[in-house]
This record gives sequence, structure tokens and C-alpha cells, in this order.
Amino acid sequence: MARLSIIGAGNMGQAISAVAARGDNTVELFGKSDTDKPVSGDIVVLAVPYPAVEQVLAQRAGQLDNKIIVDITNPLNFETFDSLTVPADSSAAAEIAAKLPGSRVLKAFNTTFAGTLADGNVGPLTTTVLIAGDDADAKTTLAGVITAAGLKAIDVGSLKRAREMEALGFLQINLAANERVSWTGGFGIVN
Repeated sequence: MARLSIIGAGNMGQAISAVAARGDNTVELFGKSDTDKPVSGDIVVLAVPYPAVEQVLAQRAGQLDNKIIVDITNPLNFETFDSLTVPADSSAAAEIAAKLPGSRVLKAFNTTFAGTLADGNVGPLTTTVLIAGDDADAKTTLAGVITAAGLKAIDVGSLKRAREMEALGFLQINLAANERVSWTGGFGIVN
């Protein structure tokens, strides 16, 4: 069993917490008022909007070393919903990894909505969580948390695949924001 610390108690933080708990993992949620509470999980999920990541990393300096860090962010322009805010040759996950050289950074959960995580389904399909990262053991550990909850996990490759995942997440958010798909819908994978 894994121990997860989820920073961000919003919809996605709650949904990821429920997924982890279904697999009998230990979960602690960190809200905005928990800045003095130390992170104890082996897996730390950054379930905050991308603009808040910098502050979280500064507040948690040193607490994230030697941990699996899961970036769920989609670095989009929240004013226009019209573009990603990281350079075209990078990703939010790559920027986080550069700031946390002592951690094993993964990208996951950004291509699913909270509702499909909580329900475990996208329409008639089982919810699938895509995982990118450069550490095979870290990806296997996170995939175990996901599959223990009855969801599917797919290793999409190295951390450089986070850019495509963020583009896919951005497209899905844009479609929902423009009422072309529902916030309880999303993309499904059949294999």
C-alpha cells in the first residue's frame, strides 16, 4: 500500500483521494490552511492550479526530496482558455522536474475530469489514467494505486510526453468550457 499526500483539496484532490482510498492506500489531504503541516506521503500529488505550483514548491522546499511527485496540472491561460502557458518545447511537468531534481516527477490525472475519476467510468468505458515519467518504478507504483481502485493506467512513455498530455487536457477542458462536452464526460480508451 502507498501513502499519498494530496496538496489541494478541490474537486480533483477529492477525486484522487477517493481513488487512492478505494485501493486501501493511506491518504492525507492538504488544503490552503495546511501550509505548516509536513508532507509525509511517499507519493505527493500536486492537485492545484498550475499558477499555484510555484508557491507550493516554495512552501514545501526540502519536503519533496526522494518522493514521487505527481503533476496533474494543465498549464492553460485561465483568462482566455485559448492557449497553454508553457513554452512549446516544454511542459508544466518538465518545469516542475527541473525545480525538484531530488524527486521523481510524473504527469498523470490531467486528462480526466474529477467526475470520471470518482465514477470510474467515461460513459461505458472504464476511466483510464495516462502516466508519463522518466522513472519506471515510480510509474509502476502510481499505476498500482490506480489499478487497485478498478481504473486503468497506461504508461505513455517518458516525461517529455507530458507536453502532449497537457495539450490533450487543454483540448478537453476547452471543449467542456465551451459546452461541447460535459464536465462528466471526456475521452475514453478502448484497447
